[in-house]
Amino acid sequence: MKKLLWLLPLCTILYACPFESAVALEKKPVEPVDTTLYGYWYGIVKDGSDYFGIEALDIAPQSDSVYAITRYGKAIKGDIILPDTAYFTGYTSYIGEQRYMNIVADILIETPRKNSKMRDMIKQRVYYIAKIDRSNDTLFVKTVTDGFSKKKNFGSPEEFRQAILSLTTGNINIYDDQYSLSYRKIPKPPLSRSF
Repeated sequence: MKKLLWLLPLCTILYACPFESAVALEKKPVEPVDTTLYGYWYGIVKDGSDYFGIEALDIAPQSDSVYAITRYGKAIKGDIILPDTAYFTGYTSYIGEQRYMNIVADILIETPRKNSKMRDMIKQRVYYIAKIDRSNDTLFVKTVTDGFSKKKNFGSPEEFRQAILSLTTGNINIYDDQYSLSYRKIPKPPLSRSF
């Protein structure tokens, strides 16, 4: 049985379950970067219990069509603080007029060896997809949820795009509303301070 050992979370609450895809919405980055997405974006997540999280995204250019994204997170439950930093690359795609971010992540999967207590670590590339909208100093991120489709493995970007298009055109919510987040653009804190 495969066990997910390490998962780099997307631009959502720390323990959300975004849809993991073996393919992105495009075979490769094609859209030029949008410089208005650059900067330090800050958000607070509260789930109605004593849990809340603080999350920040630092978005910078990596190339003409790829973003370097650093996600800083802290989850707080009672007296426990869980810091978390993750590094991604991302690139945008459009389905109609809607912009999506393809978040590229590498995860490690632990698999047992046959007839042995030893385990192998396998690196696997996955893509997370988030609808993104920006208005002035606010970035709205809605992650495609794990249960958005009965089909779990899309064979091509075109097939993945078509699945999203057919559901959103039919006014079916494919986003995890509980873990959608708005970020405010703020000046980046000095390196010596934690956000």
